[in-house]
Amino acid sequence: MNILKWFQENIMSNTMMLVFLIAVIGYLVGSIRIRGIELGTAGILLVALVFGHFGFEIPDLVREMGLICFVTSVGFIAGPNFFRNFKQNATSYILLGVIIIVSGALVCVGIIKLFGIPTDISVGMMAGALTSTPGLAAALESTGSNAASVGYGIAYPFGVVGVVLFVQLIPKILKTDMAAERAQFQAAASQTEDYRKKQKQKLFYADSMGFFPFSLAIVLGIILAKIEIRLPGGGVFSLGTSGGPLIAGLILGHFGHIGKMSVKVEKSVLQCLREFGLALFLLGAGAQAGAGFVDILKEHGVLLFVYGALMTLVPMLLGYLFAAKVLKLSVFNSLGSICGGMTSTPALGTLIRVTETDDVASAYAATYPVALVLVVLACQFIGVFL
Repeated sequence: MNILKWFQENIMSNTMMLVFLIAVIGYLVGSIRIRGIELGTAGILLVALVFGHFGFEIPDLVREMGLICFVTSVGFIAGPNFFRNFKQNATSYILLGVIIIVSGALVCVGIIKLFGIPTDISVGMMAGALTSTPGLAAALESTGSNAASVGYGIAYPFGVVGVVLFVQLIPKILKTDMAAERAQFQAAASQTEDYRKKQKQKLFYADSMGFFPFSLAIVLGIILAKIEIRLPGGGVFSLGTSGGPLIAGLILGHFGHIGKMSVKVEKSVLQCLREFGLALFLLGAGAQAGAGFVDILKEHGVLLFVYGALMTLVPMLLGYLFAAKVLKLSVFNSLGSICGGMTSTPALGTLIRVTETDDVASAYAATYPVALVLVVLACQFIGVFL
């Protein structure tokens, strides 16, 4: 009993200790490999869910800081190849984003009509299944009900874990030649890097590691995130914390300099910040979703979890089949696009680890903005009209 009291007083009241304790346990859980499949960083989400269920709280600042660090890093990494890749496959990325979000919205409508699940819970589940925080904000606003958060909390865990497992299973099922796929991606990247090296000696560097441009991208990204666009029906769209810094990182990463000043960030720094940001984001999101998770399922039934899983599986599978069979995208491009179309930050981290190349982030970054806009619109329209 004394041990439990000490644990509560020294762990629950110490945010720093709690954050890194969840990270330690989460990485251990994530490293467990079954038939070559592992959760990786997403293991932190599951551990955070358990801690959240038992009343442990992580400040929102931790989640927001993690998300900003992650998406800004992704933007910088994808920037050099993003615009070239998007120009070549723009129509494909837009179509894929539409297919994924529209199919998810149709599943949501079907669940409302066929099974009588309340609209506010269903729209929240759709946002959770697509791991979209802006979508949740739109669901809360359009329905005017906090029950949307309940649905979000139910669907969110599988929304993360499902895509994380998917991007690992597909290359194994297809027996993909990872080395050949990686070489195809890195050929374009090496051309861009050669150009960067030629520019290097002509530029002024504010700091050697690149924290200045990284901080600049975050500042610009937060400004972009605050810009609101009015939509028909009284809704509001904004890029949010996930979209603003991503766009800013893409732009600075693409150009590499402003006048004579370098805005290049060392790749090793970006990789470190990307992983650290992802861990913090999953910590905060998991603890938040875990609060009352079991009570919610008891009240509304375990079938809600199944409905949420369907909202993840149907768009993901349809999106991949469309990308691979209709658009004829490569495996790496298809999976990167699926991560973007599902707005799945954790899955991108896993895909980068599985493919051993950061260049898949360009496909994610190309599809993500399309999906982000559409999921917000879908949550608003369903919330208002159903």
